[in-house]
Amino acid sequence: MASKLKQLQSQACRASKFVTENGTAYYKQLLDQNKQYIQDPPTVEKCNELSKQLFYTRLASIPGRTESFWKELDYVKHMWKNRKELAVEDVSIAALFGLECFAWFCAGEIVGRGFTFTGYYV
Repeated sequence: MASKLKQLQSQACRASKFVTENGTAYYKQLLDQNKQYIQDPPTVEKCNELSKQLFYTRLASIPGRTESFWKELDYVKHMWKNRKELAVEDVSIAALFGLECFAWFCAGEIVGRGFTFTGYYV
């Protein structure tokens, strides 16, 4: 156990040394690559304006998203009406999707309880 701790400490030291040596260069490179997104001058007023633009743009996109939702729902209804003609591939994809949703639900419940497995007696 002590050797694992020493190994972890040495890896952490190496990682922090790497970040110390290369972090500034990476930061400058990242800013250079994305300078078209940087607002000059970076003022509080400009930040407030951009946040309002984002909010109202998202608000304006709601009708398009609801329309897409209803189209998807109509497609699912159509598939349910014609379920006798479904291929095995379509049914298996739907089953895997349902299983994935259930797994994410279970994972969320575990995380919500603070990573404790209560109620299960093993």
